[in-house]
Amino acid sequence: MDTSLTSAHDERPRLSACIITFNEADRIADCLDSVSFCDEVVVVDSGSTDDTAAMAEQRGAKVLMRPFDGYRSQKAFAAAQASHEWILTLDADERIDDRLRASIQAAQAGGFAGAAGYRFARLSWYFGKFLRHGNAYPDRGLRLFDRRRGGWRGDREIHEAASVDGPILPLEGDVVHYPYRSLEQQLAKTQTYARMMAEHEHARGKRASLLKLVLSPAWRFWRGYVFRLGFLDGWQGLVYAYVRANYVRQKSIMLLMLQHAQPVSGKKRE
Repeated sequence: MDTSLTSAHDERPRLSACIITFNEADRIADCLDSVSFCDEVVVVDSGSTDDTAAMAEQRGAKVLMRPFDGYRSQKAFAAAQASHEWILTLDADERIDDRLRASIQAAQAGGFAGAAGYRFARLSWYFGKFLRHGNAYPDRGLRLFDRRRGGWRGDREIHEAASVDGPILPLEGDVVHYPYRSLEQQLAKTQTYARMMAEHEHARGKRASLLKLVLSPAWRFWRGYVFRLGFLDGWQGLVYAYVRANYVRQKSIMLLMLQHAQPVSGKKRE
């Protein structure tokens, strides 16, 4: 055995993959397989009634149970339970592609030198094709970071984003995303997200206006479909642009309702 190679491997930073789950038995296996190169996999499940937790345990993941109280809180908890300082965070409907895996491993072999975190693109599958334009792509986010220098900070539980103190570098490759099982699921999920975001903004004093209610959805559509070339994604690009514009419309309506002390109802989670 080449002891120099063994020593180099032992000295590289260890990496924990952190995944939150809820009833993902049909998708968790592919997600876990894509992070098999990590030194540890932590799954935080919020009470799945299917085989999600059992399947994760069978694949060697460290599975923890925690009641769901927000996406940011759940991910922060997962990162805190990891054994290693470097965290790779994924949702159960995401996978690391081969090019991104190679990029992460190369950065890890180099000790993650010069970075507090890494940002990379997300490529979404949308009813028959990958969306490569518009507001859907590249959708870059900070997904790999040193938790000693940051993490899931703040108090916004929806559209949560990690942050770090220090340089954030890009990596080549994509997180492949399979977000929706059906259009009905997307519409329900979008409405839930709109309500959660409206409640967050209302609690922090943000207010809607009739002008924003009219103009903001239109701008979201034209920005994604025309200016960011979403039309190149065919009919899927058109549907995606309309649904995303409707999310902005729903959020604005709910915010307007809240500021006039009118009820806004909806399930807490989809």
